[in-house]
Amino acid sequence: MTPKIIELKEYQATKLPAADLSTELGEKLWKTYGSKGIDVQFPNPRTANQWEIKSEGQVGHIPLSPEIALSLQPKVSLGNLFAMLEYAYNLKSFRFLDGWSHCNSLNDFYERLADVLARRILDRTRQGLYRAYINKTERLTCLRGHLNLAHQIRRPWDIKPSCHYQEQTADIEDNQILLWTLRQIIHHGLVREPVSINVRRAYQALHGTISLESFSARDCKGRTYHRLNDDYQTLHALCRFFLDQTGPSLQQGDHRMLPFLVDMNQLFESFVAEWLKAHHEDLRGYGLKLKAQETVRLSDSLSFRIDLVLVDITTGKTRYVLDTKYKAPKSPSTNDVQQAIAYAETKDTTEAILIYPEELVQPLNTRPNKVRIRSLAFEIANDLDQGGGDFIRQLHS
Repeated sequence: MTPKIIELKEYQATKLPAADLSTELGEKLWKTYGSKGIDVQFPNPRTANQWEIKSEGQVGHIPLSPEIALSLQPKVSLGNLFAMLEYAYNLKSFRFLDGWSHCNSLNDFYERLADVLARRILDRTRQGLYRAYINKTERLTCLRGHLNLAHQIRRPWDIKPSCHYQEQTADIEDNQILLWTLRQIIHHGLVREPVSINVRRAYQALHGTISLESFSARDCKGRTYHRLNDDYQTLHALCRFFLDQTGPSLQQGDHRMLPFLVDMNQLFESFVAEWLKAHHEDLRGYGLKLKAQETVRLSDSLSFRIDLVLVDITTGKTRYVLDTKYKAPKSPSTNDVQQAIAYAETKDTTEAILIYPEELVQPLNTRPNKVRIRSLAFEIANDLDQGGGDFIRQLHS
């Protein structure tokens, strides 16, 4: 049975008759996603006894039950959303997304990426999975590697020698990440035939040889690649995309349903950072170098994580601290301003920038103390490269 799809537009409240959603499902939605960007108002006199649901920075797909699903639509065009995802996950450099601008939905984009991942994993299994040596210690019937002398001295009567040795195996993290990601895609239930067939074939090709271990998107970053596993960089970039978009599951009877969710706040932050990295020559023209996700430790238990820092190439000193805000208020909030000023003071700079996805009605440009704080727009509604170029020019105006 095809589930009924309830569409929500980002930051727009959608009203539903009370009979369209059971209290049980409404409670599950509220408890699971109420603190994660989905605002749920139960039927009451203020809402004219209707459900009122609003997505605040989440886009994607939430299966509430086999009969009902939420489709969370972005404010930006799908073409720009896909382009932001390409930048944020370094997918653009792999050149397999050419011609994908005609994807009709975010689910379509998800399905196509799943197909690319499954096919590339199948290709790699046919070539042979990357293998590495791991250290093992076991009691064996014959000597292998190095004898564990400490064990033998403590247990001289033990006729089975305890040996330290290395074993070459494909059951390593590089491959375990692939298996776990395929499992998550299968549990999402978003991919249709023939893509679902490819995903399950790839899963079966790994299952049995590779251990099923749990991984997060963070585990896909900062890995080491070389001549023997350089193609895994593409595979892990795709895995990071899928694992990053897996939200908390909803349980319906014995059926576990995983949603596919893109956090637009996180995506905007990652996109701006990756776009600036890709256009580092434009920054160099102003004598600047980018640092992303810089942590400033204030004490053993307290620290700041600054989205972006622009450093003077010549002196090595911080020129600007940048903080991304995926929202469009009339003017910056007091908390956002205080946070940006604190970032600037910890980095000993006089320039703090709040970055929004569109121009504010009441933009900010003030110097309440030694720090000048400004609000600037990195426009994502139209051409992204033009939006980025305009942002850099505004930064130095």
